[in-house]
Amino acid sequence: MSAKKYLFLLHLLLYIPACLAGNAIPGFFEAHYALYHNDIEIGRIKRHFYAGEDGNYVFHSETKTTGLISFFRKDHIIEISHWQFIDDHFKPLHYKYQRTGGKKDRDVEISFNWSTGNIINRVNDSTWHMKTEPGILDKLLYQLTIMSDLKVGIVPDRYTIADGGKIKQYIFTHIADEVIKTPLGEFKTIKLSRQKLNSDRKTFLWCAHDLDFLPVKVVNVEKKGGLTTAIINTLNGLGLKK
Repeated sequence: MSAKKYLFLLHLLLYIPACLAGNAIPGFFEAHYALYHNDIEIGRIKRHFYAGEDGNYVFHSETKTTGLISFFRKDHIIEISHWQFIDDHFKPLHYKYQRTGGKKDRDVEISFNWSTGNIINRVNDSTWHMKTEPGILDKLLYQLTIMSDLKVGIVPDRYTIADGGKIKQYIFTHIADEVIKTPLGEFKTIKLSRQKLNSDRKTFLWCAHDLDFLPVKVVNVEKKGGLTTAIINTLNGLGLKK
């Protein structure tokens, strides 16, 4: 083999994995969802995934109450995850959660220091120290990780999450492949269920094949049987603009 051909093949071997790693990250998007409790609209959710000015990635979520309930409660929830994608892995750096306007405000901050292997988790005035683990994620970033795993053909079974001063396991099950209708149209989806260990609550997600497996519908089943449903109604990015 000539030196020129060898260098060309070496270039391909180095370049292809880099492409695969880049393709595993979902495309940038801004998605808006209507939020219902049973059949009554109670809020709106905006999800925005973009590149930060510091070169890291940012996943931002904002939820506000709407309709009649907003006259009694002005709930406003902001979640922000700053993270990196290194060696085909999602690495959280900083997670922020703020809830205001309800019965009780909540302020959460989680810092991941990968060089020292430490996690500092603050909830209001209480602070916990934990150790990092391979593959650990924050409560927002795992939702992008689901999209990434499905995109490369991996159906998730569990994720390790830093949550409320503890390391928790979120367990996933593939329920079915379903076609569902949304205000954006009809989508072929993979339906997953999510359950925390030692919890009766369940969450169901419908992730759309044609949208990098973005969840287009999410249903939370509450302890007393109530249903909270988020359904997508507008999207910019992922090949769609509506």
